Amino acid sequence: MIIEAVQAGDVERVTALVEEHPERAAERDAQGVSALLHACYLGRRDIVDAILPHLPALDLLEAAAVGDTRRVAQWLENDDAVDQRSGDGFTALHYAAFFGWPEIAGLLLAAGADVVAVASNPMAVQPLHSAAATSQRDVAERLLAAGADPNARQQGGFVPIHAAAQNGDAALAELLLSHGADPALETDDGRSASAIARTAGHGELAERLEAE
Repeated sequence: MIIEAVQAGDVERVTALVEEHPERAAERDAQGVSALLHACYLGRRDIVDAILPHLPALDLLEAAAVGDTRRVAQWLENDDAVDQRSGDGFTALHYAAFFGWPEIAGLLLAAGADVVAVASNPMAVQPLHSAAATSQRDVAERLLAAGADPNARQQGGFVPIHAAAQNGDAALAELLLSHGADPALETDDGRSASAIARTAGHGELAERLEAE
């Protein structure tokens, strides 16, 4: 029931449910994905904040998603499953990358997290794809320094520089280029990074990528 309320973005309903039945804050869907993670996926910090006080504890994945550095550090001291997966196939490093927590990404990498872990779902993203998708340059820098492949492909043949092009993120594009990203690589439907940038209205970045 709480999962449905979260997915509907109904913060008032979520708040009422967890206040009346605090145990519902820990509910998970059929895949095992928690209500908290669903709220994170939606970018609804208000719903996250409604659920958090009613959770007895966060697991590693949830802590990485919400940016709880202290809890992540505790998990890494007492648990060696740094690459455990969520019910829908992501690692804690994917979450730290996507939601933009560079310190947590650093902790996970130091603990041996797989920098090229491929999500076990049709998206097939690696953490660097996750960082690029949301323009998390600081995290991307840590991932590249740890050996992330700047030309790794995800679903549809997309590589990280395609996301930078789509978002008009010139700084991230330069970072990727400096680590060997190939702007000539095309998606499965034949689009290069410059074509993606131009279509998205980022003409200056498109010209920069065409100059490579």
